[in-house]
Amino acid sequence: MFKHLNKDFPASIVVFFVAIPLCLGIALASGAPLFSGLIAGIIGGIVVGAISGSSLGVSGPAAGLAAIVLAAITNIGYENLLLAVVIGGAIQIGFGLLKAGIIGYYFPNSVIKGMLTGIGIIIILKQIPHFFGYDDDPQGDWAFFQVDGENTFSEIFNMANGISPGATLIAIIAMIILVLWETVLSDKGKFFKLVQGPLVAVGTGIIFFLVTKGNETFGISQEHLVNVPVPDSFDSFVGQFTLPSFEMIGSLQIWITGFTIALVASLETLLCVEATDKLDPHKRTTPTNRELFAQGTGNMLSGMIGGLPITQVIVRSSANIQSGGQTKMAAILHGFLLLISVVVIPNILNYIPLSVLAAILFLVGYKLAKPALFKEMYLKGWKQFVPFIVTIVGIVFGDLLIGIGLGLAVGIVVILIKSYQNSYFLHIENETDQNKTVKMTLAEEVTFINKGAIIKELNKLKENSYLIMDVRKSRYLDNDIIEILDDFRVKAAEKNIDIKIISERGTIENPDSYQEFFAQKKIS
Repeated sequence: MFKHLNKDFPASIVVFFVAIPLCLGIALASGAPLFSGLIAGIIGGIVVGAISGSSLGVSGPAAGLAAIVLAAITNIGYENLLLAVVIGGAIQIGFGLLKAGIIGYYFPNSVIKGMLTGIGIIIILKQIPHFFGYDDDPQGDWAFFQVDGENTFSEIFNMANGISPGATLIAIIAMIILVLWETVLSDKGKFFKLVQGPLVAVGTGIIFFLVTKGNETFGISQEHLVNVPVPDSFDSFVGQFTLPSFEMIGSLQIWITGFTIALVASLETLLCVEATDKLDPHKRTTPTNRELFAQGTGNMLSGMIGGLPITQVIVRSSANIQSGGQTKMAAILHGFLLLISVVVIPNILNYIPLSVLAAILFLVGYKLAKPALFKEMYLKGWKQFVPFIVTIVGIVFGDLLIGIGLGLAVGIVVILIKSYQNSYFLHIENETDQNKTVKMTLAEEVTFINKGAIIKELNKLKENSYLIMDVRKSRYLDNDIIEILDDFRVKAAEKNIDIKIISERGTIENPDSYQEFFAQKKIS
């Protein structure tokens, strides 16, 4: 892990700046104390990062769980929510021990790419208001219908009435710094590779805030700055940690909430693992069962000390990859940076304009949703492009799980269509006015999905036809298909259609029972 520290440490700084507003924003959107988001971010970085087998994945509080957490706090209270988080973590460990992580390998690539692109588009759309200093909706609220009562697009329209000149100006300066640093300065020497553009942009934002403080036009007010809780003593710092209440551990509602958290957190983690591995330049594979164990351990610890539930999150993970992170040390270091900052320099963090962080996230979103990717997926054909687009639309107008669910459903329909088309090969061997010979070669696996296609072709056979059915390549014939042939035997006799079956065991014409014949052939 220490071999690539020269790349992991700068990447961890970028992830740290991305994580700060997201940890606080997700806590705010969840109706939880702000410090709970920071706890989850710290544990997600240090604990989950250390246990996980993911080289580039970064964990922390997840926007996808905000609605569940908000409902739980409303219904059962915050301390009971923490108990549910602990229970959810234990269930996740159970998932890992039961090898449930294999589920992560069954998501189509088109859906994973759609997920990355959809999240990139959401980041861009959500950061536009923050870029111009309109911060009514908290950072980290990725859902289309927002907690402030608006939606993604109405928020953009509403910002026209609340643009902050100072926040906008420093956001533009920060964007120029970020673009120049990446496209020009990064090749000018080791200094520009070691010191990342986001660090310079944030430093410039702090200086801008201090210089313009009190200026009526370009001064940045408090609501447009990062808002990390600042304790005034050691006791007040310790007081920010909340312990779960174990009095309700026998409550069915607590266990239902815990299982819901475990299920949603596990699904989001597995999706992000798949996406992160796809973005990994070295194409390393994350052990998914170990990842579930790591996430479960992190959630148990987070719940025990007052933190939000944790998942692996694609925004921070992609920021890590884009910043040159090489090993999980980047994730661990970002966790330590969060811990050190909230203990030592919370006041300095509160000088950072949110618009500067929006500029950083804006570029992260653009790299995830580059226009070239749409062309690439389109050229691959509709079977790749349609699930890709559906996933994007579902994520932008719903949330992560809705988008993935819709994309997966479309992907399954594509598979069914493909299976329908590939159930058999039909070739006309000989055709005259009086005689028609047709050869039908069945595929390696033929299931009930293929019934419609086969029935259609059998019904098209004319009187006095001669059907040759080749099943030598077939390794599995569903009983439904065999029943179709048995039913067709009666119709074939009425239409004077002769049927010859060619199999590995030999050839037979007009068998009395297809069930008996295929039982002898032992196609299983």
